[in-house]
Amino acid sequence: MDTAALKAVQAPLKAQYVDDPTAALVTLKAEGELDGSGIACKVRTATALSEAGLHPATGGDGTQLCSGDMLLEALVACAGVTMRAVATAIGVEVSGTVHAEGDLDFRGTLGVAKDAPVGFRDIRLNFDLQTSADEEQVATLMKLTERYCVVLQTLVSSPHTDVTVTTAA
Repeated sequence: MDTAALKAVQAPLKAQYVDDPTAALVTLKAEGELDGSGIACKVRTATALSEAGLHPATGGDGTQLCSGDMLLEALVACAGVTMRAVATAIGVEVSGTVHAEGDLDFRGTLGVAKDAPVGFRDIRLNFDLQTSADEEQVATLMKLTERYCVVLQTLVSSPHTDVTVTTAA
């Protein structure tokens, strides 16, 4: 997709969202199944059924997806797609790779040290780019990618999250 095609696709959406801001509010959903066969959760994606389980550092055997890895993968995917969209919109050619890594202290997850946090302590997102863009264009590309990456902004802003439960008799 080139700059003109991207703008043509997005222009009517942007106009609609200006005219009717409520049209821009979309609820994304994910669902998992706890089927009772092991310590796992089956998650349906758009194209497959994935099974998440324990990370080897918490007793897993490494054959199932780790939700922490999935979080980093979502960050990489979102940052990569956002960068490609921004690059297309501003007319910059870019290729390369996106990397994310995060530090976990599994003592917190396993409840063996109350002072150890549960969750990532630090996450690092790195872009290794091949581009003919100048320094200013790359700075703009990075600034806009950071600004518009949904997963990155969600991690950075830590939105309010409700946790509820319902039970069947």
